[in-house]
Amino acid sequence: MSFPVVLFDLDGTLLDSGSMILASMRHATRTVLAREIPDDELLATVGGPGLREAMVMFDPDRSEELVAVYREHNEALHDDLVACSGIEPVIARLRAEGRRLGVVTAKRHATVELAAHALPFLEDFELVVASEDTERHKPAPDPILFALDRLDVSASEAAYVGDSPFDLAAARAARVFAVGVAWGGIHPLERLEAEEPDALVSTPEELLGVL
Repeated sequence: MSFPVVLFDLDGTLLDSGSMILASMRHATRTVLAREIPDDELLATVGGPGLREAMVMFDPDRSEELVAVYREHNEALHDDLVACSGIEPVIARLRAEGRRLGVVTAKRHATVELAAHALPFLEDFELVVASEDTERHKPAPDPILFALDRLDVSASEAAYVGDSPFDLAAARAARVFAVGVAWGGIHPLERLEAEEPDALVSTPEELLGVL
């Protein structure tokens, strides 16, 4: 195998959560700011430095209120979460091959636990790195480097799989193999291509071919 360690982003990579995130972004900005913000602007920062930083961009004076309203709306939707189509058999295959699997996400640990309650396959991952674990977040390499340190492996042994430009920038900065996935529906393909990943795949089945 090329990479004995495979790290994954969560939203849009393992979880088909783009529509849920967008609905919560709309709810928060409409409720708090009484504004209609285009969908592409609402989703532009998803998977990056974090929810609070995203809300600062919409209104720095009301960012805390935006975060609170977003979380109240978003957490209630987690019981209806589904996995990205075709990803669960791929995870099972990677585990059967003896790969070590981890999640590196901008979510909080508490929110990851909500997702795992709805989708038990997430409990099969050896490691979860969430927003609380590092001071800097994607696109900085710190969360991926933290995962490598916890697993006691080198960057050359690992691939990072994600659906956002922030994922790919972080992977490149951490010097792991950067794999972009096009099925997330959160970020346009052009933004992924602009990060020049080592591989860009359209389906989970294609992912097996590059790992």
